[in-house]
Amino acid sequence: MIWKQKISSAIIVSMGLINTAYADNYVNGYTRKDGTYVQPHYQTNPNSTKLDNYSTQGNSNPYTGKAGTVDPYKPSNSGGYTGYGSQRRY
Repeated sequence: MIWKQKISSAIIVSMGLINTAYADNYVNGYTRKDGTYVQPHYQTNPNSTKLDNYSTQGNSNPYTGKAGTVDPYKPSNSGGYTGYGSQRRY
């Protein structure tokens, strides 16, 4: 009976790893208009919330281990709300 529990646990862990793999995407390095180079990195897939971003408070980047520090409820520098449903357009 214990071996069934171990197999079940292994399957659940494997499924979690598969789901994590689809939750983010790789971004190639690029140079911004102001000349700043942005290193290649992983980021969460775009959606309508900032609550699941690696940089959001309560989350951490699984690639670097760095804890998130951004308050998703704090207004942005442009004065707009940056929480649910908002997406910055460039």
